[in-house]
Amino acid sequence: MRKLLLATAATMLATGAAFAQPAKPVAAPGTIVVHLNGYFQFGVGAYGATNMGSDAAGYKLNSVSTFGDFRLLPGFDAETLNGIMYGVQFELRTTTSNAGVRANPSDTGTNGVGSLYIRRGYGYIGTPDYGFFRFGDTDSAFTLAQAGVIENFGDGAQFNADGGPFNILPSSPGQFVYADSSHLYTTSKFVYETPAVEVLGGNLSGIIGFEPSSNGLKQGQDQPGSANGSAATSVAGGSNGRRRNTLDVAVSYGNKIDAFANKVSVGYLHGAPLSSTNGSYGASAPYGYDELSVFEAGAQTTYAGLTVGGNVKYGQLEDSYYFKPKGARNALGYIVGASYNIGPYTLGASYFNQQSSGAYVPGKSGTARTLNENGVAVGANYQLAKPIGFFIQYLYGQQHQPTTVAGARSNVHEQIIAVGTTLKW
Repeated sequence: MRKLLLATAATMLATGAAFAQPAKPVAAPGTIVVHLNGYFQFGVGAYGATNMGSDAAGYKLNSVSTFGDFRLLPGFDAETLNGIMYGVQFELRTTTSNAGVRANPSDTGTNGVGSLYIRRGYGYIGTPDYGFFRFGDTDSAFTLAQAGVIENFGDGAQFNADGGPFNILPSSPGQFVYADSSHLYTTSKFVYETPAVEVLGGNLSGIIGFEPSSNGLKQGQDQPGSANGSAATSVAGGSNGRRRNTLDVAVSYGNKIDAFANKVSVGYLHGAPLSSTNGSYGASAPYGYDELSVFEAGAQTTYAGLTVGGNVKYGQLEDSYYFKPKGARNALGYIVGASYNIGPYTLGASYFNQQSSGAYVPGKSGTARTLNENGVAVGANYQLAKPIGFFIQYLYGQQHQPTTVAGARSNVHEQIIAVGTTLKW
């Protein structure tokens, strides 16, 4: 169980698993280890996109651009004399700003922002025998336990990056199939990770999480006369992003058969939207919103450095785990991938396809009922040393939803090839 705790906390160390490191272990009971890990990623990419609709009107975009990200990961791990483990983990990122001349990094305007903000921040306490309890802004069961989403190649995140080459693209497919969406992990919650139990020669473990509201740290203080308070249960017009009483559960099982290391997972996520105070939800959801209800299942196996896996998700949701309008179709997405590691080299590829309601509004004509999105990622890495890695990555994506709305994007294609480096500490 301690390995699970450290491994999941380590996902904070990079955009994906390719550059993750475990937290520093405690040397002995009664000691504490304070750490200030982090990473810096930088690269350059060339991209192309077609059928951008009105988004590209009046602009001539530069097809070559740089990308990068910087994160600090402070925290500590400790153990009491009687064997209780506890600690705190934080993830600090650079603020995203509008494109422009970055003349003064301390400028507070939209064209130059030089600040850090908290993306994740949580504490934990527990033991390997009784499990671990997390509290704060953290990933929960639906993300922590999932199997089959292979991301440990290229920049380490592919279409799920924040600061990677994916962000250069002027348009790109959604990413709900990856599950580690910021709309899920930036909210405050309580998470319990059970101890592993030996079953049929393997380890079975479970995770359960509860989120009272979609507030994060220092958000949602009560404001008399306002719907922004932490206790708000409804808002005028409703909301497709704010949640209440979100619960997710997941079970994972891993074993080793001969030289094959296997893992499977199943999970379920449920949350309720804030209801409308006046019975009107606006033009985007004339009949209201369905509750968030999503199932996932995944499997992967590793043999002699080769990892192959797949994962599928289905349920009532929009991209980024927002609520879908009542009357719109359910979403379905799957991803398959593989990576091969030999010495300092890693090669990998993945493909995902997902269907959701997209821009479709029930009761209105002009837009097809289904948004079909897919993406291909191919990448390679060379680890010069443990803190220094180089990568090359190619991404291709498509978004297709026929519409008669003037200027809308009905069939967008985009691709990018990029090279970069990641320095970690």
